[in-house]
Amino acid sequence: MCVCILNGKLVKDREMLHRILADLPGFPDWYGKNLDALHDCLTDIQEDVWIRVENKNDLTLHLGNYAAAFLKVLAASAEENSKIHYVVEPD
Repeated sequence: MCVCILNGKLVKDREMLHRILADLPGFPDWYGKNLDALHDCLTDIQEDVWIRVENKNDLTLHLGNYAAAFLKVLAASAEENSKIHYVVEPD
């Protein structure tokens, strides 16, 4: 099992978000670092992965609407792949 913590206070831009996510198990070297590629990679994961989003308000502050789009992709991916688990911690 893998645990990935995304702290909105520390994730300052899209590139940093995708750089952190690219380290998840099963992500290919050619990961496209965009939301479509993220969905594709998350739905292909074969082992349990927990993604914990902390400080959502700060994530939104840094990423704007992209933060909401990211969370939608995360939810859709978890719905499609039972190996993906996530929680968004309240601020």
